[in-house]
Amino acid sequence: MRTEELTAKALERVNYDKYLLANAVGKRAEAIANGAKILLEIDTSAMKYTDIALQEIAEGKIIVSLDE
Repeated sequence: MRTEELTAKALERVNYDKYLLANAVGKRAEAIANGAKILLEIDTSAMKYTDIALQEIAEGKIIVSLDE
């Protein structure tokens, strides 16, 4: 899936709040870099941490809310 499509799906999941999405992707990418389990069922060896985080959010594997 293209980055633009992933971003659109991820934005939809956070009620189109681009700042919340950017913050969530950054935090999740940092967690992945520090050893958090990747929740995607595809080969992610060639992907950047931010791309993995964005895809996890777009697919609903990570729930983003303001309460966190």
